[in-house]
Amino acid sequence: MRLSFLLATIALLTGCTMTDRKLAADTAAAPAAPAAATAPTAPVAPRIDHETTQVGRTRNDPYYWMKDDNWQEVMRDPTVLREDIRTYLEAENAYTKAVLETPTEALRDELFKEMRGRIKEDDSTVPEIDGPWAYYTRYRQGGEYPIIARRPATDAFNPDAPETILLDGDAMGKGKDYFAFGGIDTSPDHERVAYSIDTQGSEFYQIHVQDIASGEETAAIIDNAYGSFEWSANGQAIVWVHRDENARPDAVYQRNLATGEDTLLYEEKDPGFFVGIDKSVSEEVIFINASGHTTSEIHWFKASELNPVLHTVAPRQTDNEYSVVHWAGQFYIITNLDGAIDFKMMKAPMEATSRDQWEEVIPHRPGTLLLGMQPQKDYLARMERENGLPRIVVRARADGAEHEISFDEAAYDLGLDSGYDFNTPILRFDYASPTTPDQVIDYDLTTHERTLRKTREVPSGHNPDDYVSERVMAPSWDGERVPVTLLRRKDTPVDGTAPLLLYGYGSYGITIPADFRTGRLSLVDRGFVYAIVHPRGSMAKGYQWYLDGKLEKKANTFKDYIAAGHYLVDQHYTSKGRIIGHGGSAGGLLMGAAANMDPELFAGIIAAVPFVDVLNTMSDESLPLTPPEWPEWGNPLTSETDYDTILAYSPYDHVTDQPYPAMLITGGLSDPRVTYWEPSKWAAKLRHEAPNGGPYFLRINMEAGHGGASGRFEGLKETAIEYAFALAAVGKTDALNLSGDD
Repeated sequence: MRLSFLLATIALLTGCTMTDRKLAADTAAAPAAPAAATAPTAPVAPRIDHETTQVGRTRNDPYYWMKDDNWQEVMRDPTVLREDIRTYLEAENAYTKAVLETPTEALRDELFKEMRGRIKEDDSTVPEIDGPWAYYTRYRQGGEYPIIARRPATDAFNPDAPETILLDGDAMGKGKDYFAFGGIDTSPDHERVAYSIDTQGSEFYQIHVQDIASGEETAAIIDNAYGSFEWSANGQAIVWVHRDENARPDAVYQRNLATGEDTLLYEEKDPGFFVGIDKSVSEEVIFINASGHTTSEIHWFKASELNPVLHTVAPRQTDNEYSVVHWAGQFYIITNLDGAIDFKMMKAPMEATSRDQWEEVIPHRPGTLLLGMQPQKDYLARMERENGLPRIVVRARADGAEHEISFDEAAYDLGLDSGYDFNTPILRFDYASPTTPDQVIDYDLTTHERTLRKTREVPSGHNPDDYVSERVMAPSWDGERVPVTLLRRKDTPVDGTAPLLLYGYGSYGITIPADFRTGRLSLVDRGFVYAIVHPRGSMAKGYQWYLDGKLEKKANTFKDYIAAGHYLVDQHYTSKGRIIGHGGSAGGLLMGAAANMDPELFAGIIAAVPFVDVLNTMSDESLPLTPPEWPEWGNPLTSETDYDTILAYSPYDHVTDQPYPAMLITGGLSDPRVTYWEPSKWAAKLRHEAPNGGPYFLRINMEAGHGGASGRFEGLKETAIEYAFALAAVGKTDALNLSGDD
């Protein structure tokens, strides 16, 4: 049984850059910012010159002092934050509370109750069968955190069958400001459960092993761990990933649970590569993945081995990516080898040690992106994407025959469930669309019959026929057509009067799914059109679509997003100045760049944990994610061209005196991906350089990290703040008007 809980308020938080700059000694005594005044006056941050010279260029950063030189310790213990920084952040929070949150309190409460009313509070997942047990998660009425439980496999789908609670998230998270599970997995004999938890939002996990019958811990706690881990086949050991002091997953150990001793299995010396582990669905092999953004190297050993000797599938080769599954006694590989931009499928014997031993199974098909594989004993399913939409194709082990699982809606989301029983001919997948609530479907690979196991229940009611979901193609600046997913009520007029929320991300190849989110309905039911742009930098139209939105082509992401906004204005979905831009993390970079390039297009900007200080971040190789991300953004430490390219769009470096819209900017004090000082510096600079724009609201969660509040209901409160801001920015609430209209 494998479950992963990385709870977050927004669904695009991977793969993003975190920042850290060493604070110079002359700024350590930076004057404290004034405490929040009684009147709602925006704080003014001190400005202290700090010059940096590299590759023949010099820049000045007057808000450099906001980064605590003790940032690693702050992530583990936020109470050690330097006092002048804390004073300033608290003043910003007080201003946001006074000017934005307090006037909209009744509206936020209304939004929160609406969103909570769409959640089945005592909900549970569809059980997953593993040997004699069926495992599932559920929530109790009013509970914030999941309960991990099981019942006999013979009663898998009988909700009234007796259950055993393995882990009670509500009890474990009680009294904690932040609580999140990482990995959860039972031992092969089903007598123990191992789990990892994060209590700061810093993504440093502790791994615990607990006897199921007694509830007693049976092994020493593993500290400084990444969230994932794997059991050895005999249950005598746990394989886990270590995080170094800079939060980099850098090594893999095998913990002997009887002795408490750790054996180093693999250590990565290149800071540009992160380490991860994964057990094959057959449970016979454990993989160790060392990967940069564009280069892969995978090692493996049998899950039954203690103190194993590693085997290498193929040594790293710059810009060659590959992933591996174990199926039919061989390794099946998805790779971009030999210029296969959208990837192809290969196979190799387990004893293979080089690419010369790989044999092609499915050739490269330009425009059809291979996304991943899911093996069952006698079938291999793969996920593909073509023309922006995913599909599942199934291959039979016996004769190689293939068939496709088809879907009818114009835009939808699809996911393969990797936790289902390997030995059965059942493939489980998840389906949803912007109008269709999530469905869990068991698909019989032999008969092709579908069994609907669950449809997400919306207690307050939801009629898909009340809504319209569309996929349009917006022409960009160079003629490329950018996919945009739209959701609106049927009765929302398409005459230019509707406000529109324009969501975007567009980095790391991540494609925002056309899924179902009940929270969006609180805006859509108030007359908003909800739009998701799939710009270059994502893989919505294949891997080349990603390549055309990174490095020296990064500006395409911003231009695609802005072009989509103008196209929707031209098509009368909205009007100029009626758009709310929304993006988080690298999507926050998109928000900052779009605001600099075309501020008058927007009524407001919501930038969640925004990666906006790109040049400073990519210039500090001590940061956890900087060396691995040079292939994404460029290396301004060694390349004048990369420096100039990044400088040309870095939002923090391009704030000027222009009519910026109102902005809500958020961050998390213990965030290891986009550290708190990035949004803080940006807000301070906006307020200084463009005092006639805005207003600018900075909200730093002092008790959470990248994903915001950890509880399922506490997270809704943060969403309610964002939506109240959006409504105020377009003048659709009497509580607060930020639109400038009377």
